[in-house]
Amino acid sequence: MFSKMAGYVFFILMNVVMQMKLSAGCDNSGNSVVYTRWGKKRCNSRHELVHSGYVGGSDYKNPGAAVEPLCLPKNPQWGKFKDGKDGQKAELLGAEYQMHTVSNYWRHYHDHDVPCAVCLVRQRSVVQMFPGRRSCYNGWKLEYSGYLMAGRPIHKAASTYTCVDRKPDVADGGIANQDGYLFYQVEAICGSLKCPPYVQGRELVCAVCSK
Repeated sequence: MFSKMAGYVFFILMNVVMQMKLSAGCDNSGNSVVYTRWGKKRCNSRHELVHSGYVGGSDYKNPGAAVEPLCLPKNPQWGKFKDGKDGQKAELLGAEYQMHTVSNYWRHYHDHDVPCAVCLVRQRSVVQMFPGRRSCYNGWKLEYSGYLMAGRPIHKAASTYTCVDRKPDVADGGIANQDGYLFYQVEAICGSLKCPPYVQGRELVCAVCSK
């Protein structure tokens, strides 16, 4: 009877220890996360490329635009369809870098179309974009760093803050001023934003980190 009770208690204790490890994030060997690397055609060498494609989104002039950009595949599939624009549907356009006011190396990318890569990270349980950081906090691993980008304030369409790789690629054959979903660098504006530590008019960086 005593040996059965001891075995039962041991089993309960082992389950408690296992649950504590999982809740503390000590064992994430079976976990995976997916993130989009905006502005790049490939993932880094540690990760699996799910697909490489083009950034798409709504027209910057459209007040009814969708907010989020999409990473579109190069080999789309179709369901039932009717060709021809009828003006009664949401619209999807390509995306361009808008860098005509930038004086550094980013100016080279002005009006180029934007690529993207969807990346699978194994043995991680969460991925997060941190604005205002080039490096990750303790315990996090850097996936890529870049510059924070969004739409221009005077445009009608809403946009979202996106971390674009600091060494971006361009989509093949895609340089023309055709607009669509537009990426502008983000600068700090002092007031309700505390300065310091932020600086008026300074472009903001970003880091994408996993854990």
